[in-house]
Amino acid sequence: MTFKATILTLYPDMFPGPLGHSLSGRALDKGLWQLETSQIRDFATDKHRSVDDTPAGGGAGMVLRADILARAIDAAAPAEDPRPRLLMSPRGAPFTQDRAHELAEGPGAVIVCGRFEGVDQRVIDARGLEEVSVGDYILSGGEIGALTMLDAVVRLIPGVMGNMDSAETESFEGGLLEHPQYTRPAEFEGLTIPEVLTSGNHRKIHEWRMAEAERLTRERRPDLWDAYMADEDDVD
Repeated sequence: MTFKATILTLYPDMFPGPLGHSLSGRALDKGLWQLETSQIRDFATDKHRSVDDTPAGGGAGMVLRADILARAIDAAAPAEDPRPRLLMSPRGAPFTQDRAHELAEGPGAVIVCGRFEGVDQRVIDARGLEEVSVGDYILSGGEIGALTMLDAVVRLIPGVMGNMDSAETESFEGGLLEHPQYTRPAEFEGLTIPEVLTSGNHRKIHEWRMAEAERLTRERRPDLWDAYMADEDDVD
């Protein structure tokens, strides 16, 4: 089973973008995952290829029409398509590392990139779109959020990363931020590598890294720290 991402967008030229480079780009070339785009405007019916209209009840901006987007979704992902249908949206559930793992282990995703003031709620309900947010801020559209989400997912697909051990020690894996990293030179502007990391004592190195990961998480992300401690209490 190959992970396949289908992007519904008004700006298909934004893809693959950065996903065409580095790890994800090489994996794309090797066929470890697939990416296709669908131009939402192709499913408009008027001569101007209009996809939006004024919001019901008045207000600023425009809203992506339900009928046009529904046709685009149905063409890209028929009812029997097992892939989840995701809508990039600032009001969606926060995207997490756990969700990235879930998607990486599945058949792929159909990703709708909204624009304007939003998407008609009826198509969200009728086509079972799962709203996903990449952060508490507003972007001009869903494309950059989709690129961000896919980058997090694709690197977890088997064969994409040369050493999966690297992924297992990164931030958010295991509920903690990653410990500090060091490399040569041994001294930089009077600053040296912590002695424990050059000691060769693997047990002490592991203990130091865990302690630093816990310290950074506690200081910088108390929300993650509280969740981590709650999980530890559940294990106990």
